[in-house]
Amino acid sequence: MTRPDKARVLAALRARVAAQLEALTASQRTAQAGATHAEAKQEHPKDTRAIEGQYLARGLAARVESLRDAVAMLHALAPTPLDEDDAIVVPALVGVATDDGDEAVYLLVPAGGGETVVVDDVPVLAVTPASPVGRALVDRRVDDEVPVELPGGRGTLLVAWVC
Repeated sequence: MTRPDKARVLAALRARVAAQLEALTASQRTAQAGATHAEAKQEHPKDTRAIEGQYLARGLAARVESLRDAVAMLHALAPTPLDEDDAIVVPALVGVATDDGDEAVYLLVPAGGGETVVVDDVPVLAVTPASPVGRALVDRRVDDEVPVELPGGRGTLLVAWVC
C-alpha cells in the first residue's frame, strides 16, 4: 500500500474545506440579501417567503461559522510524525486492510471529517474521533484488529501502518 505524504494530505484537506467555506459564504450572503430585500416583504398574512428566506440565511450563517472553526482547527494542526509503535492519535495517517482484502487510508483529524482527498493517486478519507471509524482507531497500534461499524455492516480493520 502506498503511503501518501501526510503534510500533502493535510494541505489538500485544508484547501478542500477552505474552498467549501468560500462557496458557502457566498451562498449565505446571497440568501441574506434575498431575505432582507425590499421585495421580500410579506404580501399577505399567509405569505411565508420572507420567513423562509430568513431561516435559510440563519442556517447558512451557522454552517459558515462551523466551517470557519474547522478551517481554523485544520490550519492549527501540525503534521506531527508518528512512529510505527505509537498509538493512533490526532493527526494520524493510517493504512488499514479490510475484511474483504481491500486497503484504505484514513486521516484522523479534529475537523473536516467525511472529506476524501486524493494524494499520490491514493484516496484518503478524513475521519474525526467522533466518527465510528475514528473512534475505533484512536489509541490502536500497528497490527491491531479493530472491530468497527462500517456502512456495509460490522467489520474488522487491520491496522497496517501509522505515520
